[in-house]
Amino acid sequence: MATSIYGDYIKSVIRTVKDWPEPGVNFRDITPVLQNSAAFRKLIDSFVHRYQELDIDAIAAIDARGFIIGAPLAYELGCSFVPVRKKGKLPFRTISETYSLEYGESTVELHSDAFQKGDRILLVDDLIATGGTMLAAARLIERSGGIIVETAAIIDLPELGGGDMIRAEGYSVFAACTFTEDE
Repeated sequence: MATSIYGDYIKSVIRTVKDWPEPGVNFRDITPVLQNSAAFRKLIDSFVHRYQELDIDAIAAIDARGFIIGAPLAYELGCSFVPVRKKGKLPFRTISETYSLEYGESTVELHSDAFQKGDRILLVDDLIATGGTMLAAARLIERSGGIIVETAAIIDLPELGGGDMIRAEGYSVFAACTFTEDE
């Protein structure tokens, strides 16, 4: 797994909230990065540094925290921004992909005209945990004609297996930083 040129710094700014939202969970809170202009700039710069030479046509960002890095990254790279939303949040014709959760299902959507066939897409989110949302979004993008250049996130939680699952489906994975369970 590739990590960011500023990965250690970004990781040091992320707050861990123990036992939230339930006992036994270590929540990785990115809001301190967003509140610190230097940290936020380094976060975005780490993605720009990685992707500026890769001829990206669009950033597809997953609802909602993927938007936090997706929009400024699209601006910096001079490409378009496409939101991948939860079901029922987009006003125009959509295509959708349903995926399994631990206890049920969820659906992501994007506008049917979001991409042209062959567009090179960087898919971003805030966190890779189990990988289900990222894989559903990747399938959706490919069905719409896009080509996934890479999947990327601020944080990867490797012990939850999402990064491995995404790679097993043939996608490259990048994270600004990783956290293990005991960190």
